[in-house]
Amino acid sequence: MHEALWTLTLFILLVAGAVGGFVVRSRIPEPHRNQPTIEFLRIVTALLVTFAALVMSLILASVRNSYDSAFHDRGHYAATLTQLDTCMRNYGPELAGARAKLHGYVAAVIASTWPDEPPPHGVEYPATDGMPRLGEVPTLAAIMDDVGLAISELAPGDTLHRSLATRCAADYREVASARWSVIEDVHGSLSTPFAAVLIFWLTLVFLSFGLQSPRNVLAAVAIGIAIISVTSVMFVILDLDLPYGGLFGIPSTSMRLALADMLK
Repeated sequence: MHEALWTLTLFILLVAGAVGGFVVRSRIPEPHRNQPTIEFLRIVTALLVTFAALVMSLILASVRNSYDSAFHDRGHYAATLTQLDTCMRNYGPELAGARAKLHGYVAAVIASTWPDEPPPHGVEYPATDGMPRLGEVPTLAAIMDDVGLAISELAPGDTLHRSLATRCAADYREVASARWSVIEDVHGSLSTPFAAVLIFWLTLVFLSFGLQSPRNVLAAVAIGIAIISVTSVMFVILDLDLPYGGLFGIPSTSMRLALADMLK
């Protein structure tokens, strides 16, 4: 809804800017609408268009890189969880209870992060009603702490189990690091004031379009196509800036595959 609201606002402002340009031009006295003036206006408009296009392209590249990083971090997180579960399984029944908590943790992450999808089955997990969809969740953090404490309390009696305990501890540290990477990825990089300023620039661009375009159907259609193109690009930028949810949201596939592998 966030990106849809901003996109609708941009669409309305661009239409208003173009229409305002049409109205202002019709009321400007003819001596001020001569050819030299129009040519100068086109030069200024070209500068504005170039600047706006450059800024939007840089922003799009930035949010796409952030989205790709968040996508990679989620996949890496799922892989580290699977790796930790495998190590705990190999250690033996001493970590059976911790493994059950880890399975419940993964299922709760899936249910809380993707509430519109079917919830996981075949595993018990905490109720996710009221859990924030993104960011740090104290209930889930406590479960991960319990898993870490269970690994720390191991008292291996032979070389094999000492090696497995060391590996499980290292895997847990990697899971903790990957978890915080995922948590930090949910914060968008495009600030609201900057988005507002960008929308203001684009409104000025379309105001200048209205000032210099002829008053006919073809010109109106061309400006309409330009408005749709710009607003669609802005929608993509805003949607990619928040990687969870929206049209391009990161899917739950990696986490579901990890949980399925744990439950085998």
